[in-house]
Amino acid sequence: MNRICVVILLCTMAVACKSKKKQLPEVAVRDTTITVENSFTELFIDTTALESFIAKNPMQDSLSNKMHSFYNQRNHQYAWFFPDGMAEFVPTFLSLQNDYIHYSGDSSLYNPALVATVDSLSKLKKINPNDSLVRNTELQLTRQFFQYASLAYSGDNKLNAQELNWFIPRRKLDPQVFLDSLIKNKGQNLASYEPVNRQYNLLKEKLLKYYEVDKSAEWEILQSGKKLKNGSTDPMVIKIKERLVTLGDLSTTDSTNVFDSTLTVAVKQFQKRMGMKPSGETGPAFFTELNVPVADRIKQILINMERIRWMPATPTTDYLLVNIPEFTLHAYEKGKHAFDMNVVVGSEANSTVIFSGTLNQVVFSPYWNIPPSILKNEILPGIRKNKNYLARHNMEWNGSSVRQKPGKANSLGLVKFLFPNSYNIYLHDTPSKSLFEESQRAFSHGCIRLSEPKKLAEFLLRRDSTWTEQKITQAMNAGKEKYVRLRGENEIPVYIGYFTSWVDQDGLLNFRKDVYGHDKKMADRLFSKDEPAMAD
Repeated sequence: MNRICVVILLCTMAVACKSKKKQLPEVAVRDTTITVENSFTELFIDTTALESFIAKNPMQDSLSNKMHSFYNQRNHQYAWFFPDGMAEFVPTFLSLQNDYIHYSGDSSLYNPALVATVDSLSKLKKINPNDSLVRNTELQLTRQFFQYASLAYSGDNKLNAQELNWFIPRRKLDPQVFLDSLIKNKGQNLASYEPVNRQYNLLKEKLLKYYEVDKSAEWEILQSGKKLKNGSTDPMVIKIKERLVTLGDLSTTDSTNVFDSTLTVAVKQFQKRMGMKPSGETGPAFFTELNVPVADRIKQILINMERIRWMPATPTTDYLLVNIPEFTLHAYEKGKHAFDMNVVVGSEANSTVIFSGTLNQVVFSPYWNIPPSILKNEILPGIRKNKNYLARHNMEWNGSSVRQKPGKANSLGLVKFLFPNSYNIYLHDTPSKSLFEESQRAFSHGCIRLSEPKKLAEFLLRRDSTWTEQKITQAMNAGKEKYVRLRGENEIPVYIGYFTSWVDQDGLLNFRKDVYGHDKKMADRLFSKDEPAMAD
């Protein structure tokens, strides 16, 4: 290779490396309008002290920039100390960190020297900002906070969400905003500004209980050769009662082997939490779920807590969430739960993509434009076998493609809902209503079928007084395609998510089957033997 080629190659490699380099957060300009007279704590850190600390404590450039920005925006005020002692929110932060270490099993944040120093300094009634121990502890707490926030709220940085088939943009965390809120609120009312979806902490509470169960309970495999129901008498009934008490579905147990009405209610609750039909009777499927080891459930909870850390903090706007393993659409109005409906999602071979979008069109009496894959694999072979195939299925040629005409037999039903995306996925009605009665509803080619499409249309158009219930019904049955564009606040975010564990509106911990195998793939990465990566 000649010299010119070598130079070009090296330059190309340098540009490529530079383009792949993670973009660092910008350093904020120092706010010199803050003075001793209008400051928050009246204690200030010398600039050279901050620079010296960063030089002596190796950290990634992104963390260094965050620390510079934080103190620049405060004009180098102290954050964790006041003239009369340590700030009251220091224990709040350390408690948050300890909780994270406990439930995550990630000990990389554990800093016993800092905890001991904090304990010692907490007894001081007067703070000297020039004391090297105080100054170092101030900066160590800030550094520790940013590391904690990155790990606890941004998610495991070893995981590539898109490699795990997750295409909802991963939430970006600004730990400085969180720290500013913690300081401003003096550690109080944490739930109002903690940068995490509400579901995360609900799952965390359940996780801690499952850890206790895992330590105390012997996990015997239970099975009965016959179906047990209200009125049955069998020695296995006692063990079922004990297991359901352990799992929280039954409040107390007794030593009788009678399957009574109280146990029936508990069995129904357990079945509902597992996504089964709540028959109140036992059977193979019931025992399969009852026998899942607690350690496996703990991993399932941790997997879903990780996914939730990627999600936006709980929205306060209208939005829709389709949870694929639950086969359910959840509608929210101004952040509050409005209603649910059953859905059918893609089969394992035609899995529904996990992504987010903005729903902005309702289409009444839609045509179904046959996707190329279905045209090739199903329609064209049908035409070759039967020349009347298109007429029989109410279809017609539309240029070089085929479409199905509007009507009750249309595969999209009487209405569809569009949120533009590159995956060609949307929500729609269906003439195949019987599938909604199944407990496992992964049957479609990838799009999402709705059990109550009219209800969703009414919800989306409720702010437009011209769209009455009667007019919506007429449009759905008109036999003529009509597009209705949603604008402004009527556009609504849609999240197509994948959660196999969550806490429902009644505070009950739910589990579902890993229908697409995403949990397994994520577990292989999340619970690997590799050392945990430090936060930046």
